[in-house]
Amino acid sequence: MEIAGKTVVITGGASGIGAGLARRFTRDGAAAVVIADVDREGVQAVGKEIGALSVMCDVSREDDVFSLVETAERERGPVDLFCSNAGIGTAGGVDVSDDAWRRIIDINLMAHIYAARACIPRMADRGGGYLLQTASAAGLLTQLGSAPYTVTKHAAVALAEWMSIAYAGLGIKVSALCPQAVRTKMTARGGSVAAVDGMLEPEDVADAVVEGLRDERFLILPHPEVATYVKRKAEDRDRWLRGMRRLQERFPQLAQAAQGAFRRT
Repeated sequence: MEIAGKTVVITGGASGIGAGLARRFTRDGAAAVVIADVDREGVQAVGKEIGALSVMCDVSREDDVFSLVETAERERGPVDLFCSNAGIGTAGGVDVSDDAWRRIIDINLMAHIYAARACIPRMADRGGGYLLQTASAAGLLTQLGSAPYTVTKHAAVALAEWMSIAYAGLGIKVSALCPQAVRTKMTARGGSVAAVDGMLEPEDVADAVVEGLRDERFLILPHPEVATYVKRKAEDRDRWLRGMRRLQERFPQLAQAAQGAFRRT
């Protein structure tokens, strides 16, 4: 897919990867860019900067996602590409509260499902469309210190993979964006082991996305090292697990976060 002439919707568009995508797509000649976020001031500021339609949207609510698609198509025309990008992180292990688990599941997984429900029937009627789901390298590997993030990002990749197979006959294309550390509000808190291979800027991720969409690749990996790690994991999972345990030892604060209430003092 070439972005020029396309109508694009991006959730989580007030900052970080979402704002980076919006700016890049605008420069690349998108016919229309629609950005959505729960951050009203942030999404309006980015929208004003690039001339995009900005919409308040809580992606954890299915009605909000359907309303976003309806608004985009009413105001800007049929959606060619929906970038389901909003996400959150939660530190901790299985002891994380049920409410925290449900919230991250709603935003990191269910939001992708809501987007698919809203977009696929419309796209199928028009002969095709494209879904880009922002997951994470954590969805292919793991995120030390956070079971909820790891689990929901794995689920997001699995969903994208399933849809890529199931809906290909409807003309639906799907890509999963799986970066490691990117300079966003989420990583600003520090302590991310994902930064061992470098912290990318949102603009770097947007470059990788444009290239990946052009090639219609399923996995878009802004950090190319991830492909090697995935291969090693597949070849010998026990060896990979031993390596990850050693890596965790280098970041004791992450071990403490993961072990949480179960950690002996």
